[in-house]
Amino acid sequence: MGRKKKTEIENTEDTTPKTRKTLSGPLRDKSRTMARMVAAVGKVIQKKGYPGLTAPNIAIAAGVDKKLVWTYFGGIDNLIEEYVRQKDFWKFAAKGYIDDLLKNPEDIGKNEIEGLLQNQLDVLLKDKVLQKIIHWELGETNKMLRKIADRREDIGEQLFSLIMPDFEKSNTDLRARLALLIGGIYYLSLHAKTNGSAFCGIDINEDPGKERIENAIRDIIFEAYEKAGVNK
Repeated sequence: MGRKKKTEIENTEDTTPKTRKTLSGPLRDKSRTMARMVAAVGKVIQKKGYPGLTAPNIAIAAGVDKKLVWTYFGGIDNLIEEYVRQKDFWKFAAKGYIDDLLKNPEDIGKNEIEGLLQNQLDVLLKDKVLQKIIHWELGETNKMLRKIADRREDIGEQLFSLIMPDFEKSNTDLRARLALLIGGIYYLSLHAKTNGSAFCGIDINEDPGKERIENAIRDIIFEAYEKAGVNK
């Protein structure tokens, strides 16, 4: 089985023509305002960091009255949660790809898992706001962030429920390997973009260093499948 291209996640949008719904003026305006307010959360994070996520700051960035935070979202936490949910790799960027895998479990093999993790690395290295959100999640106890993390785990469990039966008769702990890989992707991405320095002599801000990490991700996953005798 050949190696899948990492662009698969980005190319999984449904191309089926859809009927365009026409909203009435007030509904359309509300929808646009809400979208602007959600986007404003990202602007505030970029400029002021997560300590700056207050209703006045978000309202100013969106160009709206701060009362709309409660009118449209029921509070600041719900507004921030909506933004963070949309930025989460597993809930948003990879959603189409993961949905396809869940619908076709027989297609889930080493190439598909590798492609998912390689894309996670790419997204984390490029998305500055997502980097700040992950940093926030690691550095503070927060019910909203915990809820997002738990939902992320739920998605992972759906995939594991389809993958792990292939490893039942093996002593290869794929779950632990993936935990180390995903945790490593998070830390290496944050370290590279926060400090701008090398880690273990590898600088993933440079193409040669990033390629070494990509190769290691592939090798660890493929070796797990080979050791377990799983030919998928």
